[in-house]
Formats: sequence, structure tokens, C-alpha cells
Amino acid sequence: MKKIVSSVVATLAIATTSLSAADYYATVDGEKITKQDVAVALQDPRIQFDALPKNAQKQVLEQIINKKLLAKKALNDGVEKDKEYKEALAKMKQDLAFQVWQKNQIEEIGKSIDDKKKQDFYNKNKDKFKVPATLQARHILVKTEKEAKDLIKTLDKASKKEAKFIELAKSKSTGPSAPKGGDLGKFQANQMVPEFAAAAQALKKNTYSKTPVKTQFGYHVIYLNDKTAGKSLSFNEVKGNISQILLGNEYNKKVKEITDNLRKKAKIVIK
Repeated sequence: MKKIVSSVVATLAIATTSLSAADYYATVDGEKITKQDVAVALQDPRIQFDALPKNAQKQVLEQIINKKLLAKKALNDGVEKDKEYKEALAKMKQDLAFQVWQKNQIEEIGKSIDDKKKQDFYNKNKDKFKVPATLQARHILVKTEKEAKDLIKTLDKASKKEAKFIELAKSKSTGPSAPKGGDLGKFQANQMVPEFAAAAQALKKNTYSKTPVKTQFGYHVIYLNDKTAGKSLSFNEVKGNISQILLGNEYNKKVKEITDNLRKKAKIVIK
């Protein structure tokens, strides 16, 4: 029964969209089978009904026709008197009432969010609109500082630094990236522990750390393959996101005020 109620709620919610006279595929006793009916039957917005083969389109329409005929029969047979139907309908009305109310509140709040509010929010929260630095690196993890220093000495003598680094990582590193030559791929600096991130950011491209980097995991030797500097995003780049943030904040604030007031007046019993 829950599935039936969900389907009905979805159908009613979708049906609020206005249709032109041509937006239907068939009729059943004068009742139109609309694009919205088809969308509900398909249950997947990625499927384009008009792009389906003709036989598939026919099957979908036949399914909708049968559903409408059976629904009409159920009403004629007095299903509206059924207790379960009445309970489901009452629940459906509550859900739909909330959805429509929520939609109206969001639209109303959206009208009050102008460019000045967005700009003010941006100016006060610029630190939230930054793209962190991106690094691409390899590392060798060992237990002792001496091991790390010996690895650096070996690298200093090597003619092909990265190739030697990969070889040493595979044979000496205790980290999970050892089989891949210590490759950590691309990552944001703030994804790593602070000591590692700071040491990696300080390196120039295609160079390695000349002193061991100590972290909670042990001692690292780091080889930096590439890095992209972090940057601050402009107002225009995040304007759309700010609209959603402000809308969400204002809606949540309003809902809390209303529900707090309603809860004071309501008789609530939690078992």
C-alpha cells in the first residue's frame, strides 16, 4: 500500500505542472494520458519516451490505459469506503500539503535574496570559497630517520632521480603505495597530515625532500611530480552556490521559528 501511496503523491505533485493541449498521447473515456503520466510510468527521468521504439511506447501506453481503467473500476466499486484507502488518502493529503507549502515558502524566500545579500555573504565568507592547492607526489615511508637519510643519499647519487625513487619505494617503503612506486596520485594538500602537506608544498616540481619528513606514521621521503596552486573563487564563480546557501539558511530559520511555535501549542506524546 505504501508504494501505491507514494505513486499517487508523485502523480499529484507532477500534475501541478501546466500542460498545453497537445501534451498528451491518448485518452481513456475522455481523460488524457499526459507526458506526466508517462514520466510516472517510466520511473526514470533519463528515459526519453519519444526516443523509445514504437512497440515499447505502445507497451507503456497500454500499461497506463489499464491502470486508469482499473482505477476507475476501483472507484466505481466503492474503494473510497475502504478503511485502508481512507487512511492512505489522509496520509497522502498531509504529505502533499507539506510539499506544496514547502515549495511556496522557498519561492517566497527566493524573492528576497538579491545580489546585495549574496555579495555581503561572499565578502564575509571569502575563506569558504577557496580551491586548495593540488599536489601529485610519491613517497617512501620507513620506520627510522636513519633509513630515510640513507634513501636520500642514494637518490643524491642517482642520475635518473624519479626512476630510482620508484625502485626504492617498491623495495623499501612500508606504506600501502609501495607496489605503485610510492605513487599517491593527485590530492589536495589539506587531505594529508600537516607535516607531510607542508613538506610537499615546499618542494619544486620534479624534486624530492632533502631531509626526512616525520609524521605520526614514520619518516617519509617525498618526490613531487606536480602541483597546482590554490586560488580564491570570484563572486561570479560562486554566485549560484551562494543563492542556494542563503535560501537553505533562510528556509531552515523560518521553519524552526514556525515549528517551535507550533510545538508549544501542540500536545505531543513520544512513547
